Amino acid sequence: MNTIDAAVTDTPAGPFGILTGPDGAVRAAGFTADLPALLALTHPSLRAPVRERRDLGPVTAAVTSYLGGELTAIDEVPVEQHTDGVFLAHAWNVLRDLKPGDPVTYSELAGLAGRPAAVRAAAAACARNAAALFVPCHRVLRTDGTLGGYRWGLDVKKWLLSHERQLTAS
Repeated sequence: MNTIDAAVTDTPAGPFGILTGPDGAVRAAGFTADLPALLALTHPSLRAPVRERRDLGPVTAAVTSYLGGELTAIDEVPVEQHTDGVFLAHAWNVLRDLKPGDPVTYSELAGLAGRPAAVRAAAAACARNAAALFVPCHRVLRTDGTLGGYRWGLDVKKWLLSHERQLTAS
């Protein structure tokens, strides 16, 4: 049976847990050290026994580079999420194309995903995203420009947006 590799990295926003499949693709990630909770976020077809490791090689390196200021370091890390909905999968791909330091609203995300009236579906795509940071749902704001929700807490979302804004401001 396949296993999932898991590691927790310290960040200025708190511990960051990552689960990867046998091919190294991120299956779940979030600002927690609770690896069973991360596993519960993954689609049932992607679950397997978890093997804790010190780091996850290129995935951990990408997170370290992102934290060090290379904001695009996480862009090429493969992600594997499954859903029964075509829109969710497409919205997650659109989220991966959002540029650091340039957040969008849920309405704008819906438009970028080709369904401008699907604002609730865009919000649901953010809420169901299991691969935080790599699928950067933290870059989506309410239509009025306020933070809205974030599974890992508004303090983490504020930190991520501030980190990106500081490094992209010029």
